[in-house]
Amino acid sequence: MSLDLYKQVAFALVVGLGMLGPAIAIGMIGGAATSAVGRNPQAEAKIRTIMILGIVFAESLAIFALVSGFIINFV
Repeated sequence: MSLDLYKQVAFALVVGLGMLGPAIAIGMIGGAATSAVGRNPQAEAKIRTIMILGIVFAESLAIFALVSGFIINFV
C-alpha cells in the first residue's frame, strides 16, 4: 500500500471520529436548552446565550479535528 492511501485513511478516521464527539455534545446542549426553556420561558434570552456559547466551544473541537486531518493528509 502506498503512503497516500494511509494518509487518506488517517484523514477519514481523524475527521470522522473528531466530528462525532462535538455532534453528540451539540445535540445534548440543544436538548438541555429546549428543556430549560420549557421549564422557565422567561429565562429564554440567557439560556439562548449560554447555549450558543456552548455550541461554539463544541464546534471549535470539530474544527480542530478537521485542521488536524488536513495536516495529516498534506504533510
